[in-house]
Amino acid sequence: MDIKQLKFLVALDEARHFGQAATRCHITQPTLSMRLRNLEDELQLQLVQRGQRFEGFTPAGERVLAWARSVLAAYDGLQVEAAACRGSLSGTLRLGVVPLSSFDPMPLLQRLHRQHPHLRFVLSALSSEQILEQLASNRLDLGLSYLDRLDPQQFDYRSLAETRMGLLYHPQHFQFDASPLHWDALVELPLGLLSSGMHFRQSIDHNFRSRGLSLTPLLETDAVHQLLQAVQSGLCCAVMPLPSGLSALDAELRLQPIEDAHTLAPLGLIMRRGEPRSALAAACFEAVAAED
Repeated sequence: MDIKQLKFLVALDEARHFGQAATRCHITQPTLSMRLRNLEDELQLQLVQRGQRFEGFTPAGERVLAWARSVLAAYDGLQVEAAACRGSLSGTLRLGVVPLSSFDPMPLLQRLHRQHPHLRFVLSALSSEQILEQLASNRLDLGLSYLDRLDPQQFDYRSLAETRMGLLYHPQHFQFDASPLHWDALVELPLGLLSSGMHFRQSIDHNFRSRGLSLTPLLETDAVHQLLQAVQSGLCCAVMPLPSGLSALDAELRLQPIEDAHTLAPLGLIMRRGEPRSALAAACFEAVAAED
C-alpha cells in the first residue's frame, strides 16, 4: 500500500467516475483501475462496486475511504509542519464558503499568499450543513459559515461581524428615494433570490414572514453569478449582504441598505477541533485574529 493508492481512492469518491478520477490524478483510467484493484487485493476486501461504470463503494469501501482521508490529512499535515519548521507554509488550504456571506475572504487569502507564496487555495461554495459535514470528514480545512448549528465540542470558531442586508439593483432600471428601504416596499419588486434551503435565503424569508409579508420571487437560483447577471440585465433586484464586494464588480450597480435587515445567525470562521488539523488552518485563524 502507498499514499498514491489512497489518493486514487479519494479522487474516485470525489469524481464518482473512473475516467474523471484518472484525469484528476494525471494517470490513465486502466492505471487507476489496476492500482485500486491492487489495494483491494492487499486489504483482501472489495472496495468499489463495479458495473458498466462506477456504482459506488461497498460498505467496507466506505470505511476504508474514511481512513484514507484521515491518513491523507495526516500526510499533508506532516508536509505542512515540516515547511513551517523551515519558516514557511506550503500546500493547499481548502476553504468552504456559504454563498452571499458578508465576509470577503480575498484580503485574507492575499495576505496569506504574500506571507507564504507557496500556498495554494481551493474555495468551494457550499451550504452551512455541507461545510460542517466536510470539516468533520477532513474534506475541508476551514469553513466560513453561520454558527447557529455549530457544535462547540467538535469545532473551534471565530465570530465575524453581523451580516446585514441591502438591495442590489441597476439604477438604469430601478430608482429608490428612501434610504434605508423598508421590507414592505420590497414585496412589490421583481426579486431574484438564492434557492430555498440556503441560510441567507432562510434569513430573507424570515424577515418577510416576521412582518406578515408574503413574497413570490421572480427568480430563484443556487448560483450567485446568475443573480448578478439578472440584476445587471434589469430583470430583477436582489437582496445581498451589506457590506458586500458584489456591487464593485459592476460600477453601475447600487447597493442600498434595508431597514433592520440581518441574518438569523452570526457568521464565523470554523475549524475542526479534533486531530488531524492542518497548520494552514491554524495560520488562517491567527490571521483573522490579527485583524480584530
